[in-house]
Amino acid sequence: MDVDFEKLIELQRLDTEIRKIQSLLDSIPSQLEAIDRQVETSAQTLSQARDQLAHNQKSRRELEGEVKDIKAQVSKYKLQLNQVKTNREYQSLLKEINDNQQKIDKLEEEIIGELLQADEIEVDIRAAVEKDNQEKTSLHKEKEALAQEKSRLEEELQRLIKSKQELLPLIPKDQAALYFRIFDKKGSIALSPVTDDFCTLCHMRVRPQMLSELVEKNQLLLCENCGRILYRVKEKPEPEEDASSAK
Repeated sequence: MDVDFEKLIELQRLDTEIRKIQSLLDSIPSQLEAIDRQVETSAQTLSQARDQLAHNQKSRRELEGEVKDIKAQVSKYKLQLNQVKTNREYQSLLKEINDNQQKIDKLEEEIIGELLQADEIEVDIRAAVEKDNQEKTSLHKEKEALAQEKSRLEEELQRLIKSKQELLPLIPKDQAALYFRIFDKKGSIALSPVTDDFCTLCHMRVRPQMLSELVEKNQLLLCENCGRILYRVKEKPEPEEDASSAK
């Protein structure tokens, strides 16, 4: 039985395209997961900035509460100044008042530092909010584009599968079985064209006897090196010389 290499070549083209599209479809879920991770990372950055501001505000309230308590204590010491009877007690109260006032000054400096830091954090939060919104918009568009690409690929895959199903009955079962066995083993390419007496894929020279048998196209011949189905490529005719070049 003669071999219709054109149908086998078309089958290989369809299978190659099907495998390529299936690979692209298989990669889409991981791409979507990567986008979701980017969204989550952006949200975490904003959340961390807000947590930092909340911590700053808490520290400032604690410092302000400490200042309030010390000021209350200083007020008590000042009232006691009018009640002491000895100079020693008076000097001792003055020292306590002075020490506590120094504590207040130090704490108020820390409060000012917290306020300045809060301003910086609020700037960071505004920047993080803007960046988060921009990234979410951009990533949302990427997800939409991936969804559209997935739909297109699925339609193309169904079209290719249908073409393959229509083609298979036209190929003898034994030839199709051999093709699929080699296609699965090699991972995609089951046929190799012979050009200039060489197997194109493994570059092994084809014996003259096999070349003659390929011309007859009455059986499937495998490359003795790579094991793929060989087929002969029609050689392009040499261009005819024009009159001027002939002269």
